[in-house]
Amino acid sequence: MKIKGVFFFVVSIILLSCNKQDPKEQIQFLEGYWEIDKVEISPDSTITYRMSENIDYFELSDSSTLSGQRTKLRPQMDGTFRTTNSAEKIDLKIEEDSLRIYYKTPYDNWKETVLEASEENLVIKNAQNKIYHYKKYSPINIETNEEE
Repeated sequence: MKIKGVFFFVVSIILLSCNKQDPKEQIQFLEGYWEIDKVEISPDSTITYRMSENIDYFELSDSSTLSGQRTKLRPQMDGTFRTTNSAEKIDLKIEEDSLRIYYKTPYDNWKETVLEASEENLVIKNAQNKIYHYKKYSPINIETNEEE
């Protein structure tokens, strides 16, 4: 009976490790506009956002050194953005089989770990173990019935 349990455990570990996304592949999805969807504060506590006032814009200015910036933007009704004057320099590094984002401002430095990145979703974990779930930002489309 113990052998079956050990076998099941080993097979489970192998299957889970096969499903982990390659950090090099995550880099291609990071750049762009991201809207926060929810934050997992702890396993028992999640904050869900119906709509966020700000969005994060990740831009890689130098793909060879994997550096760029993250800027907080505020979408406007006309489809433009207003900057919140909050921008951090970022450097991407692959460490311990994970993609890490290193942030730097004149006041602070910190790092976060990318857990998942795809065309539609981005999941990032910070040093306080909070997990941020983002969805790709899509502009609000308010149609008017004005005649031209």
